[in-house]
Amino acid sequence: MRLLPPTALLAASLVMFPSAVHGHAPDRWEPAAVRAAAPSPVRPAPLAAPPAGSADPLPEYRFTGVGFDACSAPSEEALSVWSTASPYGAVNIYSSGSQRGCQQPRLTPQWVAAVRAMGWQLVPTHVGLQAPCAERPDKPLRIDPARAEEQGGQEAGAAAAALQALGLGPGSPVYLDMEAYPTGDAVCSQAVVDFTVGWTRALRAAGYRSGFYSSMDSGIADIVAAAQAGRAPMPDAIWYARWDRRPTTSGQAGLPDDLWAGHRIHQYRGSANETYGGVTLSVDRDELDGLVAGGAA
Repeated sequence: MRLLPPTALLAASLVMFPSAVHGHAPDRWEPAAVRAAAPSPVRPAPLAAPPAGSADPLPEYRFTGVGFDACSAPSEEALSVWSTASPYGAVNIYSSGSQRGCQQPRLTPQWVAAVRAMGWQLVPTHVGLQAPCAERPDKPLRIDPARAEEQGGQEAGAAAAALQALGLGPGSPVYLDMEAYPTGDAVCSQAVVDFTVGWTRALRAAGYRSGFYSSMDSGIADIVAAAQAGRAPMPDAIWYARWDRRPTTSGQAGLPDDLWAGHRIHQYRGSANETYGGVTLSVDRDELDGLVAGGAA
């Protein structure tokens, strides 16, 4: 177990920036499964904030520090204790999706308002359709490759409605939870990218920002390949799972530092029980230099 340093109240900041800029759609895209056989694509300019004065109507909320995710939203009492006793400043919430793994009896607008008042930053997550080739019996609903972009837009509509119902305002991100799937299937990879394009486009149209969560070796690899090839629109932020116990959001093999800089979350350790102030929770650990939710308009 990697212990956090005693400075554990790691410096955390919440600031507002304009949104990231993404490239233009190409004529064709080759998924991670087959891209090694083709010449390397020309790398686009880094994904970076546009110059001051550019027109983007949405606010953007960024947090730098350490966070955690738990399957079910913790109680207000637990988070009150952890807000002062733990090193954490951000917590994931499974805000929507037909394939969430746990019930969310506490996740209400009142809970959101209460924990935000304690100082917690929130990372909304949507668990919907999974990759066509996914091997997850607990999440049986799959993307249809022939309708992937359309289905991504439909999922985004549900995710945006859930954010609004919880009192999370314009510019808030919601991260699409795409669990790990086998590599080597070009149709599967293409479907995930198409679905994410539809997801991103519809979320932005609804006034929210697009996030994407997956394992570094499957979903993130395919999204990186798509971004390098110029496919658009790509998510505003990524959240990648690589359980290397390294609390950093840079220097990751397979994820160039100039892609989504300042718009990243790294899940660096898997589920473990942690106790602070006498309160124990089972959590995954995350390092954030990325997007979190904002309050209601």
